[in-house]
Amino acid sequence: MAVPRNRMSNARKNSKRAHHAKTPKNLSVCVNCNAPRLPHCSCPACGTYRMASIKAKE
Repeated sequence: MAVPRNRMSNARKNSKRAHHAKTPKNLSVCVNCNAPRLPHCSCPACGTYRMASIKAKE
């Protein structure tokens, strides 16, 4: 098992983690109802994906 030879300072530790910040989710717009949705997923508002209805008709 790897054991660090020396203690890593707080500045060095935090600078290594500088690129770990969270980014907001990229949302696209539904072509059917213009509601925001995640890409490559069906629309939660109208249930369409690639201009085809996915929701079961009740």
